[in-house]
Amino acid sequence: MVPMKVVRMKDILPNWRGDAPVARRLRPGALVVLCLAVVALVATGCGRKKYDNPITKDTLQPDKVLFDKAIADMEKGRYEVARITLNTLINTYDSSEYLAKAKLAIADSWFREGTTAALAQAEVEYKDFILFYPTMEESAEAQEKVCMIHYNQMEKPDRDTVHAYRAEMECREVLTRFPNSSFAPRAEQLLRNIQEVQAQHEYNVADTYTRKGNFNAAANRLQGLTDHFPLFSAADDALWQLADSYSKMGDRFEERTAAALSRIVKDYPLSEWVDPAKQRLTAMNRPIPEADPTALARMKYEQENSWTPGTWDKMWGIFKGSPEVRMAAKSGTPAANVFQATIPLSVPSAAGAGGSGTPGTPPAGGVSADVTVSTVGDSSALDTQPDARLSRQNQEQPQQPQPAKPAAPQPPRQEE
Repeated sequence: MVPMKVVRMKDILPNWRGDAPVARRLRPGALVVLCLAVVALVATGCGRKKYDNPITKDTLQPDKVLFDKAIADMEKGRYEVARITLNTLINTYDSSEYLAKAKLAIADSWFREGTTAALAQAEVEYKDFILFYPTMEESAEAQEKVCMIHYNQMEKPDRDTVHAYRAEMECREVLTRFPNSSFAPRAEQLLRNIQEVQAQHEYNVADTYTRKGNFNAAANRLQGLTDHFPLFSAADDALWQLADSYSKMGDRFEERTAAALSRIVKDYPLSEWVDPAKQRLTAMNRPIPEADPTALARMKYEQENSWTPGTWDKMWGIFKGSPEVRMAAKSGTPAANVFQATIPLSVPSAAGAGGSGTPGTPPAGGVSADVTVSTVGDSSALDTQPDARLSRQNQEQPQQPQPAKPAAPQPPRQEE
């Protein structure tokens, strides 16, 4: 066995002093040079991920040579040169077996370039690939890359949510068109992360309404949030605030208050709000539901796989532009439909709508503004009925007499 040699810091740095701080051991100029070297290594792509060449057979066919050269240029960051080589392959060898791989590699080059314009062009190239090769396994990969384009551009919940909703649509497309592909499980987890951001956005808006005392608007946001995003990490908190908002809106919302409290006990049995919810239900003389075994097992799994942010994560999260999604659910089926805001209870519903008082059902009353079109069977109404363009006010109002115009003066008659 070869003995290990202990390397001391003073052997590397001759002027090393064990009692001196690190900042004093290095000269200021050397420290700046070291930092610039690290930045240069990162900028030049020393950590760039290797592109997986889908074709590994070693041949000297000209199309294979062009494809390998393009992949080598892509790995070195020469994306424009790689795209020129791939386009040469596509235009020269239209029957090559590398045709589909080359088209996908062009999209990957835009994706790896990473700028905003490059990502927009990558999305177009991926969509074209799916259109031309819908049955290939790589089509699922291309659709998953489209989802990642918007996923990587998502911002925090208190900012613009355009990319979050676009990412949700594209990830759901992976599950809809390619449910049996190897990319479906990853797309499903991405969908949970995206819906965590969307739910947090709605929760922040509802919290703002609550602090301003607008409990009607807060209840509307919280009701839509808890109905559409049951996997939200703070869904139990949202239900508790929902019950509190309904209770402050008056006694006529007692049914909705009890429904929100019952959902906490039934669907989130490990929540810290279970005991307070039971106490309020008892005070309201309402039955206490039993905990759902499926929900109990899901919450146990989430707690076992939960993540607690450390001090460094909390400090660094202030400067991050991307949202924190590590609190998102790791199990459960994400919402299948796009989230749509509900109508507040203060807005009258259409005539004939239900007003049963159940959550999610608007009250009865209101005016219907629906426009219907039908075919006229008897055209005689056009001749017998008054013109519809004339209002009733104009028809019933009598005509005001017009003042008579003064007669024009007559020229004097000349006497003969």
